[in-house]
Amino acid sequence: MISITGPLAAKFDPSSKVAKDLTAIAPLLAAKDSSLWGETAQGEAANRLNWIDLPVSSRELLPQLDSISAWARSNKVTNVILCGMGGSSLAPEVIAKTYQKNLTVLDTTDSEQIAQVLNADLSSSIIVIGSKSGSTIETASQKSLFESSLRAANLEPKDHLIIVTDPNSPLDRSARASGYRVVNADPMVGGRFSALSAFGLLPAALLGIDVSVLLDDADRANRTFSQQESAAIKLATILFEQTIQNFALIDSGSNVPGISDWIEQLVAESTGKDAKGRLPIVIEGASAHVPANTPKISFSQDSGDLNVLGTLGEQFILWEWVTAMLCRALEVDPFNQPNVTEAKERTSGLLNLWKISGEPNTIPSFENKNLQVFYTEDLTSLKHALQVFTSHGDSYFAIMAYLNRIADYDISKTRESLAIATNQAVTFGWGPRFLHSTGQFHKGGQPNGAFLQITATHSHDLEIPGADFTFHTLLMAQALGDGQALASRGLPLMRVHLLNRSAGIAELLEAIGEL
Repeated sequence: MISITGPLAAKFDPSSKVAKDLTAIAPLLAAKDSSLWGETAQGEAANRLNWIDLPVSSRELLPQLDSISAWARSNKVTNVILCGMGGSSLAPEVIAKTYQKNLTVLDTTDSEQIAQVLNADLSSSIIVIGSKSGSTIETASQKSLFESSLRAANLEPKDHLIIVTDPNSPLDRSARASGYRVVNADPMVGGRFSALSAFGLLPAALLGIDVSVLLDDADRANRTFSQQESAAIKLATILFEQTIQNFALIDSGSNVPGISDWIEQLVAESTGKDAKGRLPIVIEGASAHVPANTPKISFSQDSGDLNVLGTLGEQFILWEWVTAMLCRALEVDPFNQPNVTEAKERTSGLLNLWKISGEPNTIPSFENKNLQVFYTEDLTSLKHALQVFTSHGDSYFAIMAYLNRIADYDISKTRESLAIATNQAVTFGWGPRFLHSTGQFHKGGQPNGAFLQITATHSHDLEIPGADFTFHTLLMAQALGDGQALASRGLPLMRVHLLNRSAGIAELLEAIGEL
């Protein structure tokens, strides 16, 4: 049973304009009424509302998931690697953490992190390739690399790869033609609403998790959300009325570790458009620093301004309802992501340009032996650079690290350090995965962020079989392409390029601490 407690919960007023509207439309949402977000959004919404049925309809997958899991066990395949971006990987990662299972998530194009994953014993590995569209460039590149690596190890790719995608996608067609096992997801469910679809459930089943429990819990909760003063109506109303833009999420010590990252994508990518939105800020714990005007939402009892308690299945379906309702209140389309597409197009444009001219040799504004800083004016030191950068903060700073989130994990400490130094809201995202998440909000939400990109050299690059660019080239195109998109909007942008990863991260942390 979901419970919502805390000081903000007491501010819920069922007679407010938003609460009354959400109460009125809740039964319509349960009935999948595509008109709830206006005429412009109706066409897309008509093809994106089957997530409401997933707690029941996904039961049809259970025999297929049982069969695939039995096949994996019979082949002694025990190491599960998931290649996917955004909605294809965030929910499985939360499920694995909640059930304390080992899942290797590969949602990067950083060649050093990919090389670490390739060092696994591929003979005992099963690689799940998840892509709704079937054309996600990161996932397609990873698939090509694993196929090549498996063959090089005298292993048959069909015995180690499983595909999850929409029916008749390019990946669906090519995978079936190659004889791969394929699990189709419901094409009328958007990627970030797909936690309870094949994208979330197949990796979980391969880990030995009883996914029917997730569906049971979600189904019970789902039946309550259209009732008056339901948890979904309360939470959506509170997020609209009691937050200005930013709110913090705390899942440390909870029964749903990692859910903050999943909610971050769901809410930011769904709401962040038309210069509106709500921006979740994933923080390290209840004592982590956020400004006074940033409410803390916790998934543990009595540790936040708002405490949202429930099982993982309940949380998944609750936050999907809340997001759809919040978009109703904000008057935005919850199901499109126009600026994610824009970033992809800019990446493609740079890759095509670099085929002809090569990667640009840009002169840094400041440089020492550990790092370079790229900005629009001359800088005298790293501290000077950070002083200039932080002078632009309006509502939030975004740190975007295109690095190895295993070996370079210490870079994530910059979030708390910068928040303390500036007393501002600070988000942290690993590139390129955040491009499928908060990247939409950065470019489509309120234009009041300042953006710090962090890139790095690599000790060795990896070729992408069948492509005319490498993983490092792809990563840099993604970073610089997104930088172009931000700069085109006049948003403050600075890039720090690490020449020595460990020393550069240490120097950056030290400089932030001196602000």
